[in-house]
Amino acid sequence: MRICFILFAALWLTSPTIRAQSPSSSNRLQGIDSLLEKLLDDYHVAGFSVAVVHKDSVVYAKGFGYRDYEKRLPATPNTLYAIGSSSKAFTAALLGKLFGDSLSLDDKVGKHLPQLHFQDGREAQVTVRDLMTHRTGLSRYDYAWYVFNSDDRDSLLQRVSHMKPNADLRAKWQYNNFMYLAQGMIAERMTGRTWEENIKQYFLAPLGMARTNFDVKDMAADADASLGYTVTEKDSIKHVPYFEIRGMGPAGSINSSALEMTGWLKTWLHGGKSGNAQLIPAAYVGEAMTPQMVMGSGLPGTKYPDIHVEDYGLGWMIGSYRGHYQVEHGGNIDGFSASVCLFPSDSLGIVVLTNQNGSAVPTVVSHFIADRFLDLPFINWNARAVDKPTETTTPDTTEQEDVARIQGTNPSHVLGDYTGSYANPAYGKFNVNLRNDTLVANIGKDRVWLRHYHYDVFELKEFPHDGKSDTTEGGLKINFRTGLDGQIEGASIPMDEPTGDPALFKRQPFGTEVSAEQLQAYVGTYEVGGMKIKITVDKGVVFMDVPGQTNYETIAQGNHYFKLKVLSGFAIRFEVDEATGKATALYAIQPNGTFKAVRVE
Repeated sequence: MRICFILFAALWLTSPTIRAQSPSSSNRLQGIDSLLEKLLDDYHVAGFSVAVVHKDSVVYAKGFGYRDYEKRLPATPNTLYAIGSSSKAFTAALLGKLFGDSLSLDDKVGKHLPQLHFQDGREAQVTVRDLMTHRTGLSRYDYAWYVFNSDDRDSLLQRVSHMKPNADLRAKWQYNNFMYLAQGMIAERMTGRTWEENIKQYFLAPLGMARTNFDVKDMAADADASLGYTVTEKDSIKHVPYFEIRGMGPAGSINSSALEMTGWLKTWLHGGKSGNAQLIPAAYVGEAMTPQMVMGSGLPGTKYPDIHVEDYGLGWMIGSYRGHYQVEHGGNIDGFSASVCLFPSDSLGIVVLTNQNGSAVPTVVSHFIADRFLDLPFINWNARAVDKPTETTTPDTTEQEDVARIQGTNPSHVLGDYTGSYANPAYGKFNVNLRNDTLVANIGKDRVWLRHYHYDVFELKEFPHDGKSDTTEGGLKINFRTGLDGQIEGASIPMDEPTGDPALFKRQPFGTEVSAEQLQAYVGTYEVGGMKIKITVDKGVVFMDVPGQTNYETIAQGNHYFKLKVLSGFAIRFEVDEATGKATALYAIQPNGTFKAVRVE
């Protein structure tokens, strides 16, 4: 089987376009090349690759444009692209495979993944099927993995327990990538192997998908891999770096080619079978391609009344396309877009992969090809070309005044007071540092500098490239908050909270180095109101032992001032005798007042 595939792949490499010898198939797609070629200019797309399966045969495969736009390296049917969320069908099918014909998808998730918790404890009712169909009541929370990326799946899953559900269980369809991470982790727990190893063993190897991989480093090392691109406001094609999605892999990290994806299409068109092997249980295939949850209003529209129904199966979106049953799932990740489309009743499968970020091209190409193969009346789906405005206007490039900005204000603190580590349990952490006279931060994969906007609000700007700073108006803003003690206690940033409120990140100040001699000057017992507080030092850290409470760890801030690590707004400041160098008293600073404790040794 492996040798046959290699020979088959070699044939593809010798010809950029493959068509079946069947006259009916050839006639249906006659002239399609010129129609698709036009999309390159109309959508300012660097390149894309297409493959079409009909029954048992690959009837069409071709690359258009370039996989490397700068070097003018052509896209081919074998070019690797990131397929993004088109990976979800693989992940869900893996559970279908592991669960077998019992179809125990209605098991409570705690039976298979006890470490998954929701903020309100709804995991006691959530089923595996709920994870597959995006109906747990959680909104997307994509910033929690996209901005604050991590390779650690356990830490990513832990963030779910701090996310606020905004709907009852099964009341609303809401796309959530974390629930596909959870499915991948269920498979890992069931098998003792990684999600990647499972996908390779159960699907990629049997289908001969030898070049399909899960890591952008592996894709970059391939001789026929595409770079990613986006389109600027001036319609120029701009390179976009690969996004490493390793931690959230089960939700969308597969990289593949149009040609290798054809084996996956055939498997679904043949009830889960590849040759004589039943790769996916037939019962699961039927469930997966059957509506499980209504996505939204699916009423026929006035423009296209024969395209309606919006439902979700198991890793697939279900709809009616011009009188034909359609099963499809798209994918988007930095620099790439994809569409994997099936028409089960027509034994037709179409895969379109492109190197354009957030592109409409996969959908347009799929529509053009489906219309040809299903003998449907022609519609020019190239809306960008059809709907271009007849009148052109010169864009206003002058800088517009930001009327929301309050001029003449200053930060409430010196810049050094804003430094520290900021954390939100649903998202992650970032640090703010002071470089010369500028605040800088590493927020997820982005390195930014903070430009003062007004009061304690700063704009996050791209870090200087080639000596040029981003000085344009606008951008994401961060609002620093002052606590009752007058210190910066946190910062709020607009994220994707379901309430629309910004996410609050709690500040942990950086520690200041204090000499061992100075630390020893604080050690002793202090009394206030009959209560004795003991100060100790362990490994260079000051601890405050309060009777009946706990031994609080502190963080040195300089000038005999220490913040309590676990309590916001609480701190202690020592009063030091300049003659002896020893502390004579400490002030316990807390939200309800400041209390003096005198040394009693």
